[in-house]
Amino acid sequence: MRRLNPIFSALIKENVDHAENQAHNHRMNSGDKQYVWQLDQWPHWTFDHAQLSIALSKVHHAQGRLLGRMENLGFEMRDQAALTIFTEDVLKTSEIEGEQLDPDAVRSSIAQRLGLDIGALAPADRHVDGVVEMVLDATRNFKQPLSTSRLLGWHAALFPTGYSGMSRIHVAQWRNDETGPMQVVSGAIGRQTVHYEAPPAHRLKGEIKAFLNWFNETQSVDPLLKAGLAHLWFVTLHPFDDGNGRIARAIGDMGLAKADGTGQRFYSLSAQVQRERKHYYDILEQSQKGNLDATPWLEWFLACMLRAIELATTTLSDVVRKAGFWQRWATTPLNERQIKMINRLLDGFEGNMTSSKWAKIAKCSADTALRDINQLIALGIMEKPEQGGRSTNYALKD
Repeated sequence: MRRLNPIFSALIKENVDHAENQAHNHRMNSGDKQYVWQLDQWPHWTFDHAQLSIALSKVHHAQGRLLGRMENLGFEMRDQAALTIFTEDVLKTSEIEGEQLDPDAVRSSIAQRLGLDIGALAPADRHVDGVVEMVLDATRNFKQPLSTSRLLGWHAALFPTGYSGMSRIHVAQWRNDETGPMQVVSGAIGRQTVHYEAPPAHRLKGEIKAFLNWFNETQSVDPLLKAGLAHLWFVTLHPFDDGNGRIARAIGDMGLAKADGTGQRFYSLSAQVQRERKHYYDILEQSQKGNLDATPWLEWFLACMLRAIELATTTLSDVVRKAGFWQRWATTPLNERQIKMINRLLDGFEGNMTSSKWAKIAKCSADTALRDINQLIALGIMEKPEQGGRSTNYALKD
């Protein structure tokens, strides 16, 4: 599933089956209310709190346990945990949209903004920096009101060149539908399936105002449910030419930060959404059609959150183990290649580490790689496991 790229919209309109176009236009003009924003009750979402109560209590309990566990760690370990989760969040929210970012560039950009020392930094990438700035602003500055200027700023950060891929888009401004209605489609050109059509552009100013008033006001609704509704509501408006999903997830994360009462993230909802991407799009499409009952969406949202928190337990165990390792060897002088390769091993290097693999990854000669490894063996950091085979393997010493 993908958003219809504006640059291709005219071409697609020419190729799409004429009869299908006529039927679509008839539906939209005849008063057939296919989407939730066409209903008289819009935008008054409803949900069954009793039906959600058990799932809600499970998530609150899991949240409390996770935050309690993090409180028992020192500041340094909490910072490292937050760095890991923020990195995953930025990578996965982009991956959901089919965009692959460089993990080293993301981690480096986040570390700089959090004031963390991670050794050598990756070269700056303004596109990566833009996604990082949006995610960090949404979560760390969660107490500040969400405003039109803030949303437009996020959009400008996401598209610093004014392009989405090869397509020129309207940056830091609402879409204008000059090439046709905003649609979410899938399929080859000429055989698209329209999954959703957003409200017309002329309604956006009023729609965004209503959304922001609701989001910024104090209400009796549970903050976790509000975060889920905010995500659904914004992506239903689809106010930008591109980037709506990423901004909707940032808004959801802002709501979760309000619920947690902290700007540090110790679980990544975006990472879990990426793992459940097909279900995410299915429940989103279902929720944008029919009536305004958001109960099924919120059931999925809470279940996805619970799985994200449970998975974070494993992730954070690895972070604690890694932080403990570096605390132990903090006073031992190591070169940048050794630090880089140790981190790769601590992160769960797949397969066996050999001197040739070390040389390739560290971008050094075979002799330099072997010298690096032998120094670490002499220090007691690495060892040669007793294994057969043609190549000598190396591993971190337990």
